[in-house]
Amino acid sequence: MAVIERWTGRTGFILATIGSAIGLGSVWKFPYEAGANGGGAFVLCYLAGLAIIVVPLMLAEFAIGRRGRADAAESLAALAIQAGRSPRWGLVGALGILTGFLILSFYSVIGGWTLAYAVDAAHDGIGSGDPAAIRADFDALLASPARLIAGHAAFLAITAVVVGAGVVAGIEAACKILMPALLAMMAALAVHAVVVGDAAAAFRFLFAFDPARLTARAALDAVGLGFFSIGVGLGLMVTYAAYAGETIRLGEIAVVTLVGDTLVSFLAGIAIFPLVFAHGLDPASGPGLMFITLPIAFARMPGGATVAIAFYLLLFLSALASAISLLELAVAWLMRRVGLSRRWTAAALGAACFAAGIPTVLSFNLWAGWHPLAVVPRLANAGFFDVLDFLTSDVMLPLGGALLAVFAGWIVPGASLANELRLSPRGAAVLGAMLRWVVPLGIAAVALASLAR
Repeated sequence: MAVIERWTGRTGFILATIGSAIGLGSVWKFPYEAGANGGGAFVLCYLAGLAIIVVPLMLAEFAIGRRGRADAAESLAALAIQAGRSPRWGLVGALGILTGFLILSFYSVIGGWTLAYAVDAAHDGIGSGDPAAIRADFDALLASPARLIAGHAAFLAITAVVVGAGVVAGIEAACKILMPALLAMMAALAVHAVVVGDAAAAFRFLFAFDPARLTARAALDAVGLGFFSIGVGLGLMVTYAAYAGETIRLGEIAVVTLVGDTLVSFLAGIAIFPLVFAHGLDPASGPGLMFITLPIAFARMPGGATVAIAFYLLLFLSALASAISLLELAVAWLMRRVGLSRRWTAAALGAACFAAGIPTVLSFNLWAGWHPLAVVPRLANAGFFDVLDFLTSDVMLPLGGALLAVFAGWIVPGASLANELRLSPRGAAVLGAMLRWVVPLGIAAVALASLAR
């Protein structure tokens, strides 16, 4: 069935794709990785990763989506048939849909944490700032299946309501509110952090060009960071591009999306690290930076409760925008196969994702001692959440991305991509070479380095 929904224009499409790219990882992982691994030197490697992996793959997804005018699996199958190849190439799109669904099942649990912290900060304040007490509060949250399930359910319910409302009335309308609100809140927090925090130390951490701190592994991590955090390879951009009008220049959308995501990541670093350094806290605390380290800083500053509420709402908005695209990826696929309305499909998949997320919830408490793949040395001590994160992020996502590049480079005629992207013959030749060789090999190198840890 052909796609009949469309973005109202360029702005809605841009905001939706930026929202899809921005997530919790963009807010904490990129700024920290950049600062811990050479600042500007790391950023150069990150930009190289965008150029050699993310840009070609995003352009390919955009072209496939608008030409296929359907969900990720159906678009790939349709283009394969047009090229005289097997429609089983649609299974590559199906792999991306399954991967996105599984990621959403645990991503929404973490999204629920942001809601819990925002509510707690509004209702109870932020406490004394005692590190042991703040750590105990976080441990208490993880130890409570009821609280985690409530946050998980609320986060998914909001996501399903937005997606169920439709492409224009739901996703586009939400992103037109979420993205400006997120940027305004982040800018305000960044200004506040620069004024009250140690801005000089933060800027040195983020931007000083120090190649001595950039190891070979860190450089490879930088190359792959954009691929993993922006989410190309899942078919998200195939689905979103299926709703794009013919007059929209897809190349411009790709550039604006990547620039917007990178700028937001740096802005997040400016909002976070001046506070971290001003209070002598550890910038290397990973996800704990959000839920353990920063609450200490909030408790020690004037007006900290207000800042904390704004910060966790910001985290919630960034997580929600990404979750919307992950659910839409599956909704677009199922809706056209079962004949249900969009609202019922979104509700059904939201409920299924909620059920799929329960083992992740329990892995933090009642099932904390269960190690599903204990026979695998690397995963011997990994709980269900860690195993699922590993399988989706380190195995399924790279596999899907590499296969999608192979499909775009070897199966789809170059003229089809060139026409959708309005490329010159030279540009089409460069993109084709990147998709045939550079992107699959780059993804393989990054994936192997990750698996070798």
